[in-house]
Amino acid sequence: MKKKGHRPMTRVKNPEPNIEDPDWVIWAAWADRITFEEIEKKTGYRESDVIKIMRRSLKPSSFRLWRKRVHEKSIKHRKKFEYSRKQITSKLKKDYYL
Repeated sequence: MKKKGHRPMTRVKNPEPNIEDPDWVIWAAWADRITFEEIEKKTGYRESDVIKIMRRSLKPSSFRLWRKRVHEKSIKHRKKFEYSRKQITSKLKKDYYL
């Protein structure tokens, strides 16, 4: 007898919490592809507010790690992200040979 088909659920290490949940801001701050502008648009928290939330919610060493990560990554700010994408695409176009 054949088993009924069931779809296994893909487990994600850090699944996205509900947007009404206060943990969503922390999750979004750790996510690389969510910019501060998007967080502000969805929740109303500016970058300085997100930093205060992260400082209050994380251990000091985790907060320092997060700040270093955000400072080094250009994708947490939309303008820097768009600029870096333009540089990458221009390099690809220059180096692309048919």
